[in-house]
Amino acid sequence: MDQPIIEQDKLYLVTDITGYTPNISRLICMMNYARYTTLGSVKGLTVEQLDYLHDKESNSIGALLYHIASTDFYFRILTFEERELTPEEDKKWEAASYLGEKGRELIKGNDLKFYVNILNEERNKVYELLKEKDDEWLEKKMQWYGNTANFHHIWFHAFEDEINHRGQISWLRKRLKSQA
Repeated sequence: MDQPIIEQDKLYLVTDITGYTPNISRLICMMNYARYTTLGSVKGLTVEQLDYLHDKESNSIGALLYHIASTDFYFRILTFEERELTPEEDKKWEAASYLGEKGRELIKGNDLKFYVNILNEERNKVYELLKEKDDEWLEKKMQWYGNTANFHHIWFHAFEDEINHRGQISWLRKRLKSQA
């Protein structure tokens, strides 16, 4: 299981990272911190806890982790390959991407290592591709949900979405304690 670029001695610095341009380095620093705190929020959870559904509308912690990985996958295709998902890719990732009933039905029975592996696998692919890009690439514009966005914003949104779901994970984890 490869680990994303999380240097413990630089975890609280938004700074340069060897092999990356300055703005990409700073983006990665923020992505790293978001990931570090996400992984900390799920440390030690069992399969039963990862599958816990608070009510019939909620997503499990495992599904939220899978969703975070699916966001990296989608944004990687969107920004590096500059295309939408193929029907096959969408089908493979739909339960994790869209969550809801399909996510509740299909995303369960996996241990924490499964989710951490897929999170690391998708993030490491992004980090490898970012080595080939420069700060100018971050400024590339595209139409996104009816607005003009640049790749910098799209990758900011990737970890902003992760932080949002980490909040849901923390909320769910607190309810696990009351279920024990």
